[in-house]
This record gives sequence, structure tokens and C-alpha cells, in this order.
Amino acid sequence: MTEKTSPRKNYIIIVAAGTGSRYGGDLPKQFCDLCGRPLLMTTVERVGACAPDAGILLVLSGDMVGFWEGLCREHGFTVPLTVVEGGPSRAHSVRNALRLIDSSSVGWIAVHDAARPMVTAGMFGRLVDALPGCSGTIPVVPVTDSLRMVGEDGVSRSVDRSLLRAVQTPQLFDGMRLIAANDRELLPSFTDDASVMEAAGYTDLRLVDGDVRNIKVTNPGDMEIVEMYLR
Repeated sequence: MTEKTSPRKNYIIIVAAGTGSRYGGDLPKQFCDLCGRPLLMTTVERVGACAPDAGILLVLSGDMVGFWEGLCREHGFTVPLTVVEGGPSRAHSVRNALRLIDSSSVGWIAVHDAARPMVTAGMFGRLVDALPGCSGTIPVVPVTDSLRMVGEDGVSRSVDRSLLRAVQTPQLFDGMRLIAANDRELLPSFTDDASVMEAAGYTDLRLVDGDVRNIKVTNPGDMEIVEMYLR
């Protein structure tokens, strides 16, 4: 009799341990109001709806775990997830979440910024569809602003923006490879998970069309833009 193999488990890691210092205000931006409740709840719901069978790991700073639990009670927020305590950097926060995942039975792992509540099922589906045969898929959009690079000599030089893309999240990876990549030293230069993978030698990352509406809430005016998109 042939023994059946269990399906591999997919995961979504939502990184919400940042301080949001550029946003300003008394609270990190992921806890600020978006349409009557914390922004983070919209992010969790929308990215979770893209892959309902995936396990959600929500990374929070240790001093905000109790605050988040109180918000969930206040708003009746009951989306199933596991809370993970963050680390000293974004990369370390992701590593903390990865330590809860069994590498022997993992499928893909998506890593998403808490401050991007506008992820869509269409974009997420493009990432999943493009994953076979590579180590990861990265959503990107064209750069529309003119750009200049400032050298060490202080002199600026124009940059051909047609060669550049702005990177978004979620970023989707072969789970075993992402876990292996995070076993290496995590450098301050790692601003996203694609850079962690690339440093570990996983350079076969595919670029996939992102969504211009999938903005990262960084400044106070960004919240108003997201509210407009959600109407």
C-alpha cells in the first residue's frame, strides 16, 4: 500500500514590530486608525484572504503584544493567527517567526509588511503562479519619478529609471530556502527578504507585476490615500 504524503503547509509572516518613526504620532502606524479600527487589522484580513489555508504569523514588538490583544477584544477581531515577538531589526523579526516553522513540511512562505493593507488576491495569485522553478517571487512596480544618485564626492548624477523597479510586499519564497537563508548572518543592509535570499546565493528571484495601489503607509497623508482606495 502506498503511503500518502501530507500536503505542505504554507505560511504568511506579517512584520508589525516596527516603530513607524517616520509616520509620527503617539502610536506605531500599524496601530493607527484606518476606517475606524487599527490599520493592522485590515492588513491581516486582506492578506489572509489571499491564502485562507495558510498559517499567519504576526510579529509584534514585545511591549505591544498586550496592547494588540486588547485591541482585538475591543474590535471583536478573531482572525486565527500566532503572535511572535520581534527582534532588534526587521530581518531578526522574520527569523523569529521562521523558527516556529517546520522546514521538513513547509511549502511557500510569504513575508508582508504590516503597513501595506492594500494587497489584492490578484497580485498574490501572480506571485504564487510564478514561484515554481525559482527561489522566490518579488512584486515590483515601475519607477515614475526622475532619480539622481549622490556619490561620495557629493556630486549627483542622473539615473536611468527605466532600469529600476520599486519593490513591494508580500514577497513569496520557497519555504525551505528562506529558512536556510536566515541561518546566515543578518546584516544591517538587509532591507527586505529578497536581499537576505540574494546574499545567501538564491539569486533566481523572479520579478512579478505588483500593484500601484499597494502603497506602504509611511507618512500621515498615506492613510488618507488608503482610505480612499477602500471606499
